[in-house]
Amino acid sequence: MPSHRFATPATPPVMPPAPATTGYRDLLRNREFSGLYISFTLTTAAGTSSGFALGTLVNEQTRSPFLTAVSMYGATFATVLGALTLMSVADGKRPRRTLVLLQLASLAGVAAQAIPTLPLAVRFALLLTLGFFQSLGTGTRLELLAEVVPTSAYAPARSLMNITSGGTAIVGYALGAVLLRHLSPQGVFVTAAALTGLGVAVVAATVREHSIRLTRRPGLRRTWATNAELFSHPGRRTLLLNLWVPNGLIVGCEALFLSYDPGHAGTFLAAGSAGMLLGDLIVGRLLTADRRRRYAFALRLLLAAPFLLFALHPPVPVLAVAVFLAGAGFAATLPLQEQLLEQTPAPIRGQVQGVESAGRMTWQGLGAALVGGLAQYLAPGAAIAVAAGVSVAVTLLCGPSRRTEPGAAGPRTGPRASL
Repeated sequence: MPSHRFATPATPPVMPPAPATTGYRDLLRNREFSGLYISFTLTTAAGTSSGFALGTLVNEQTRSPFLTAVSMYGATFATVLGALTLMSVADGKRPRRTLVLLQLASLAGVAAQAIPTLPLAVRFALLLTLGFFQSLGTGTRLELLAEVVPTSAYAPARSLMNITSGGTAIVGYALGAVLLRHLSPQGVFVTAAALTGLGVAVVAATVREHSIRLTRRPGLRRTWATNAELFSHPGRRTLLLNLWVPNGLIVGCEALFLSYDPGHAGTFLAAGSAGMLLGDLIVGRLLTADRRRRYAFALRLLLAAPFLLFALHPPVPVLAVAVFLAGAGFAATLPLQEQLLEQTPAPIRGQVQGVESAGRMTWQGLGAALVGGLAQYLAPGAAIAVAAGVSVAVTLLCGPSRRTEPGAAGPRTGPRASL
């Protein structure tokens, strides 16, 4: 996409960014980054614990693998609505205020789940509403992230966020499992609401307002116009598809853990999160950009192949190790996200990153629905193995490509870009 399509009038000069650093300690010394980081941590803990509680509640009431899977990941279906309608607010003039308001809306939704007599239909409606707000909040948070850290530190910053997501998910699932031994699911929802509220307070106290470079007022028309430009660009379009499909299929496998083995579902989820933590640490912190891109294809294979073992029903420790190894494969998203940022003009970074995140989450919801629906006819272990096999096949069909396009703003992927 030619950058002049997003040219802006002259604006007052701004202070240059701080010197580029890639160390996690240097990032955490940045007060605004620390605020986004802590808020993200609290929000992730709230999301995982409340999702586990809702999945447990739905499984107890329905005994349906499909509804249980959708209850854990159904919010991702609504993220596509945010990407298609109002994602341009992520590049609005006051992103800090936008993020605070969106997190307050999420707080209200999580608190409403704590109502004991709430019908399941209303709970699912709330879940979709939360997904919509979550998609807009993610785009806004990522735009702020790109503003508060130097471009050269973006990949380490995303890596640290992903590591935090994995580590916090372990804590969140463990917290949910422990709390459910002593509290009702409604009690877990109250805890999640408290964590969400703390996340809002941290953002409000630490992140300053940033003036994003706008060409037009955010809204439906702007969102559609930018999305049309985004998907008309072959390099960015390929990157987005590669970020979405294999990831979504494997999340669908994880959505069946409760149906496969309710007693050890928390163990499997925590193992996957631990693997994701280690993978992002190694790929994001220890590898150079060239090596990250070089290993992306192998990591995509690692993401899916271990799940084939579920068809054989080995002992729980063996499956936990397999899920841990597969979790490391999620680190393949880092080099793809890095390339996407390189190919995106600054005025629309928030929306493009929001679309990437929303599409990935939507595919996770689709994966949960597809694999959960398959488990209505096959045993959960067999359904997991089938989905993993399809993910491997997609990765092999979209093998690594070393081609680049002339004039690219950094390396671009061709039609056979690595997953």
